[in-house]
Amino acid sequence: MENVAISPSAVIFDYGNVLSQSQPEAETQAMADILMLPLARFTKTYWQFRIPYDAGELTPEQYWDTVAQTAWRNLSAEQTAQLIEIDSRSWSHPSRGVPEWARQLHEAGLKTALLSNMPVPVRDYVLQCPWLPEFHARVFSCETGLCKPAPEIYRQCIVRLGIAASEILFLDDRETNIRAGEALGLHAVLFTDAARAAREIERRFSLPVTLSNLIS
Repeated sequence: MENVAISPSAVIFDYGNVLSQSQPEAETQAMADILMLPLARFTKTYWQFRIPYDAGELTPEQYWDTVAQTAWRNLSAEQTAQLIEIDSRSWSHPSRGVPEWARQLHEAGLKTALLSNMPVPVRDYVLQCPWLPEFHARVFSCETGLCKPAPEIYRQCIVRLGIAASEILFLDDRETNIRAGEALGLHAVLFTDAARAAREIERRFSLPVTLSNLIS
């Protein structure tokens, strides 16, 4: 018996590395330079404290002070402001094709949602990006105090969509987040790159708009 493609009624998009590109190295390097840290060490420290920052447990000033203290550095107010601005800008570059795909799915009648671990300054910055499409629901960790893969943040997104989990496709670039979504009944695709994701989506799901047409 042939497998029957699933026809989702909604799609939930992660933000970083799905709707947006990965942080450009030039901008990551600019932050590392302010802290006078080698790039590899900066990257490790940047992510070490990111979950509390994403969840709103740390203010932007507290987060960057914590990162700086690992290198025994004290930041001026100007340096902190620069780090906040560069960090926010680094997440504002759209990935090829995916935002337009989300926009076209929305226009085709599917419900769409944005579900992201994101601190307040980044949220405020990216919401101003003209390329960011409209969503029926937007759920940010900094607003809920919860970060993926905590089940409750998924539940909040599902409730806001008003669609059963079994009718929703979820895209994320992290395996742990994908597994957490699947545990709640979501259909999920690990988004390692747009071409690979497009192939899997087209193999498993029936949707009114094809991602591969937008990235070719």
